[in-house]
Amino acid sequence: MISIKSFLKYLEFEKRSSHYTLQAYRCDLEQFLSFCEDKGIEQVGLVKTKLVRNWVVKLVDDGMAPKSVGRKITALKSFFKFLMREGEVEVNPIDGVVTPKVPKKLPIFVRDNEMNHLLDEVPFANDYEGVRDKLILELFYGSGMRLSELVDLSDRSFDLSEGIVKVTGKFKKDRLIPMYRELIRMIHDYIEVRNNEFGMNKAGSFFLTRKGESVYHKLVYRVVNKYLGLVTTLHKKSPHVLRHSFATSLLNAGADLNAIKELLGHSNLNATEVYTHNSFEKITDIYNQAHPRS
Repeated sequence: MISIKSFLKYLEFEKRSSHYTLQAYRCDLEQFLSFCEDKGIEQVGLVKTKLVRNWVVKLVDDGMAPKSVGRKITALKSFFKFLMREGEVEVNPIDGVVTPKVPKKLPIFVRDNEMNHLLDEVPFANDYEGVRDKLILELFYGSGMRLSELVDLSDRSFDLSEGIVKVTGKFKKDRLIPMYRELIRMIHDYIEVRNNEFGMNKAGSFFLTRKGESVYHKLVYRVVNKYLGLVTTLHKKSPHVLRHSFATSLLNAGADLNAIKELLGHSNLNATEVYTHNSFEKITDIYNQAHPRS
């Protein structure tokens, strides 16, 4: 078996990859290496482009989605690039492998009027959980942060006097996100309610469960899913939908695409440009309704 431990350490300590990336890459590489062993290949230098192509064909024939196949190819590219740097191989067998085309999916988002109805008119309980849950929704929609970024927040993440929150995104890259006045006020109120409920925060996390422990991904997901279900019939009701809603609302209001890219923490503009499709659809609707010849 070709060892991948040194590669994963390289990703963790030099590339500062997230725990989720490490898990995904480990799984992808172990699957590929198992395929190699089945073909009688146990030395990294014997892996050829044809073998990699055969593996990709098998994945596709097994019904794997193009996006998942592409992720596995990306993992292999990084792996063999590392091996070339270490002098274990002279040629990268992935160079001749074509990644399957992934059809672009338009982001699912909640409309502004639906979010305004949820945050302004839907009643929330006056207890700790009610205050917490409303702030979770407001923070997702008001910042565009990811689920993992929200769960990892601590009190030190916020500078309320400056009106900014610092989040740690992919590859452990920090970014600053501005907050509007109402959101800052809600954060002050939440901290007061939380400290009255649990005393000084010893858990370290900004958001706590009703038992005073750190919130976790499934809990936050359930909160978002529950409340979005009150205002939208979308089949998907997740924190990521609120991230899409944040970006779409900004773009529809005329925000600069590069600014949205920085707020979302995207590494390149291509990931942000997908929101322009939704914006163009809205412009088209307005045109069709307003133009006298339409």
